[in-house]
Amino acid sequence: MLARVHFSELTPPEQRVLGCLIEKRWTTPDQYPLSLNALRLACNQSTNRDPVTDYDEATVRDAVQRLSKYGLTRLASGHSSRAIKFRHLAEEALGLGREELAVLAVLLLRGPQTPGELKGRSERMAPLPTLGDVDRVLSALIERGYARRLERRPGQKEDRFEHLFGGLGEPVQPQAVVAPVVAQPPPPTPSPLPPVRVVEPSPDGELAVRVEALEGEVAALRAQMAQLREALGDV
Repeated sequence: MLARVHFSELTPPEQRVLGCLIEKRWTTPDQYPLSLNALRLACNQSTNRDPVTDYDEATVRDAVQRLSKYGLTRLASGHSSRAIKFRHLAEEALGLGREELAVLAVLLLRGPQTPGELKGRSERMAPLPTLGDVDRVLSALIERGYARRLERRPGQKEDRFEHLFGGLGEPVQPQAVVAPVVAQPPPPTPSPLPPVRVVEPSPDGELAVRVEALEGEVAALRAQMAQLREALGDV
């Protein structure tokens, strides 16, 4: 069994190389084991990889050599070539079957994912008909200490899972959700009251004179109305 201190400290290039060797064994069996150049191309391909990398040959060579020291890879000769090629030994070193290795490879190549994503992306290596089958495989990986469940992010409906071949990635503690601060509208400004007109009596009796004049005008209007009615016969 591979020592935990090794696989928990794999560098990103080592994780990528291991994932590629597992993947290519089943997706391109006629090209497996992989030459150094084929392994470099597999690491840097733009599809089914997250993140997309640009490792040079020296980086890939160093990674596969370190993996061999951990018992995860070894040199191999091609079927019709004497060129040096590489293959993985994950079944023996990790004690995993095809289904577990397929899901592990997808985690190594694409980072944390949901069971639904793992189901679709591992299909070419080891078909898992239902999400229940994916859960079973994930439970086996978690029991071995090769993967873990991540806490859901705010707004997410599905759990995500990540491998532990590079140590702990995202924190498992749920992050506190800070409620957005809603600015309160300022209190409405009261409408100004209309100015109050204060009628002050004229000190010289002018108001009394005006009232008397108005009363006279009203009396005159009443007299005119009475005359008009009499002329129209409305007595």
